[in-house]
Amino acid sequence: MKTISGKTRIESDLIGSMDVPVEALYGVQTLRGVENFPISSFHLYDYPAFVNGLAITKLGAARANWNLGLLSDELYNAIAQACEEILAGQHHDQFPVDMIQGGAGTSTNMNANEVIANRALQIMGHEAGDYQHCSPNDHVNCSQSTNDAYPTAIHIGLYKTHLEFLKHYEELIKSFEKKAVEFADIVKMGRTQLEDAVPMTLGQTFGAFASILRDEIRNINFAAEEFLTVNMGATAIGTGICSEPGYSEKCIEALREITGWDMKLASDMVAATSDTTCMVGYSQAMRRIAVKMNKICNDLRLLASGPRCGVHEFDLPARQPGSSIMPGKVNPVIPEVMNQICYKVIGNDLCVALSAEAAQMELNAMEPVMAQCCFESAEIMMNGFDTLRVNCIDGIKANPEQCTEYVHNSIGVVTALNPVIGYKNSTKIAKEALETGRSVYDLVLEHGILSKEELDTILAPENMIKPVKLDIKPRK
Repeated sequence: MKTISGKTRIESDLIGSMDVPVEALYGVQTLRGVENFPISSFHLYDYPAFVNGLAITKLGAARANWNLGLLSDELYNAIAQACEEILAGQHHDQFPVDMIQGGAGTSTNMNANEVIANRALQIMGHEAGDYQHCSPNDHVNCSQSTNDAYPTAIHIGLYKTHLEFLKHYEELIKSFEKKAVEFADIVKMGRTQLEDAVPMTLGQTFGAFASILRDEIRNINFAAEEFLTVNMGATAIGTGICSEPGYSEKCIEALREITGWDMKLASDMVAATSDTTCMVGYSQAMRRIAVKMNKICNDLRLLASGPRCGVHEFDLPARQPGSSIMPGKVNPVIPEVMNQICYKVIGNDLCVALSAEAAQMELNAMEPVMAQCCFESAEIMMNGFDTLRVNCIDGIKANPEQCTEYVHNSIGVVTALNPVIGYKNSTKIAKEALETGRSVYDLVLEHGILSKEELDTILAPENMIKPVKLDIKPRK
């Protein structure tokens, strides 16, 4: 809802009065948040999952209060409709507060309270700001504090984000798995410490990429499960002051019904109100994925390097000219941007950890930046997964001739001979090959260590990429 008329209404709070745009659903405390915290380019409306988390939290609280007789039918129905409209994607532009803010999320909580209250007033036939009929504090925030409503909304928003995160992550893994099948028969040299090691297949390389990513699904799911435990009813510090007996249980029951998730109440509300380590755990889980993604993207860039003077085992899709001065140059821009996303996620994780450590007494006032970091990390990683999959992985083309040439010319194939001719002979052949530039294959035959048939059997691709038992004895 944009301001069109230029008209305002006057609203007051503890600090004083302010002119609020007459079309606005938000109120005076939202404006104070906007005025006090012009910090970043990250606003509540930039994170729809979080805004919806606020709406779900307020809807669950309203349903519990209604069941306890604290809200009339008219008030509950109006508040519920306002929340449902937000969940349907309406009114998100009415959440202009910066994600990074002082006050442990009070500005965010009041932004939600004011938007829902003013929309409820309109539904009941009153003007926005006529809070005697529906108050942001007395009705929408009934039985709540910022200190339980805000973290609950974060948990709900992040769990919803997690479910979406998994979809994008799975699609990327499947893309690597498809390439593993496509490249299953292409033999190449494996490398350790950037030096030639032993043969493998290009399919094994891409299969390994898929596996190390798939291994993280259980870990990030485990971390996300903690978001389903919330402290609704804790109010200010966990003691439940200003809430009625049974409110917590009714609220959590309502949240289960609304979300369809197995949400639970924290066993110790005082502990839960100051403990933000669920965000630490989830941020760390994303960091683990970022570390692995970074390694994979580094490998993609190295193995595709060239085209004439690099490794060039496969070609990445050309996405843009690579230089303003070097004609014909094409850079690995998609893995590069994924690398940068990984660095950002790792940096965000440090911010989350430091902020969690800053909890004092019965509250952690640094939750806002923790939430922003977690939402941002998840969002940019999802975007990165899709970009890497569509613009890079799906279009990779192998260079089998180059891979084969590396295997034939590599000294590393001598390792395959080691179980048959022994370490001493293998070392002798490897040293001579290195000094003369001749192939391991030719030198083994020249020294009469193995016959051509025996050597061909040992160095057959299928015998070098998995454990095998060969009944071959070297000549004396």
